Amino acid sequence: SVYDYTFKSNSVAVVTDGSAVLGLGNIGAEASLPVMEGKCVLFKELADIDAFPICIKTQNDNEIINIVKNIAPAFGGINLEDIAAPRCFTIEEALQDIGIPVMHDDQHGTAIVILAALMNAAKVVNKSIEDLKVVINGAGAAGTAVTKLLLCLGIDKNICTSVKEIVVCDSKGIIYDGRADLNEFKIQLSKVTNRTKRKGTLKDALAGADAFIGVSTGNLLNADDLRKMNKDAIVFAMANPVPEIMPDEAMKVAAVVGTGRSDFPNQINNSLAFPGVFRGALDSKAIVINNEMKIAAAHALANCIIPRKENILPYTLDKQVVTKVAEAVKNAAIETGAVRK
Repeated sequence: SVYDYTFKSNSVAVVTDGSAVLGLGNIGAEASLPVMEGKCVLFKELADIDAFPICIKTQNDNEIINIVKNIAPAFGGINLEDIAAPRCFTIEEALQDIGIPVMHDDQHGTAIVILAALMNAAKVVNKSIEDLKVVINGAGAAGTAVTKLLLCLGIDKNICTSVKEIVVCDSKGIIYDGRADLNEFKIQLSKVTNRTKRKGTLKDALAGADAFIGVSTGNLLNADDLRKMNKDAIVFAMANPVPEIMPDEAMKVAAVVGTGRSDFPNQINNSLAFPGVFRGALDSKAIVINNEMKIAAAHALANCIIPRKENILPYTLDKQVVTKVAEAVKNAAIETGAVRK
């Protein structure tokens, strides 16, 4: 009855330890509070969800897990935010059975929006997304989630479709099965990507690629580096505040260019995903946010516009996007049985 008589059914906790605040890094709980407050404003303004910033003054996995489990009765969902990898993976996984949806937005919100952007960019260059060879630079929270979602674009009769090939790079170069310095999470990535075990640098990885997705650090590439890519290349340089390659430089070669910044065309921002995803999860009384719900959100987002070269995604504060994404997520939750009985 708590859902009927209290604010639980429309409330989300935005939880952080302040260890990976966008553009600022590990600044701690107090300094992260303005960012979390801003996230809560977006929840309310775009999706009419009552969200509360919970900035935890510990960066111990087990402490954070226990705190979230113990405050969960007051909330309908948990938005994990700005928690560094690999801690974010451990925390999110440990919270999947608490009876309310838990999503690390830096992972899955980013992945949903990138998938939508990639689907629309592929339409612009007249390529099938299933035929794309993709290079992802950055193997942290966002890079890992993007990789996993692109490996499962849709499920039809238990058959999972994906992009043709993914090569993931970290700061030391291409990740491949057998590389000696990989942590457990990168080892998992190495098992499902780079099937030919390519080795070398990021620039080596770009040879023959159709798309580059950067979720790493700024000023890594120039136009000459992109000339190794296939014709009509797609470049999403999403490092903030400085992209991996500036748009004017990338556009010398690439057909479609996007960044994470609002002052360039094709902003790829997770504010296009998380309000609608949580609105749909709350409305369906979902207990988790599963892959089918994420994929449904991406398709709904992509279908909000007719894509053009400099407009592959809707405006980030378009409230109609929230409605469409929420409806798709709600339906997917119900269809997959991811709801309270």
